[in-house]
Amino acid sequence: MGKVAAKIKVMPQSPEVDLDDLQERLEGALPEGAKIKGFERDDVAFGLVALFPTVIIPDESGGTDAVEEAFADVDDVESVDVDSVGRL
Repeated sequence: MGKVAAKIKVMPQSPEVDLDDLQERLEGALPEGAKIKGFERDDVAFGLVALFPTVIIPDESGGTDAVEEAFADVDDVESVDVDSVGRL
């Protein structure tokens, strides 16, 4: 069984959200077996910045669903979308 790298777009609820704190909370919300390899940030509009964590997960059925659900449950997260997925 291999591993998958998924780049996930996480939109905060507002420009006032502390992105460093949000990153820590996303790392703490990861399901078992998943880990974050790094974060990128992208300016969206009007001071709003999207986070793009790259998450390494086991290649199992369900794919990124558990990670997406965990991130969506974190406070101050407006939306979660998979940006790209690839095998390692």
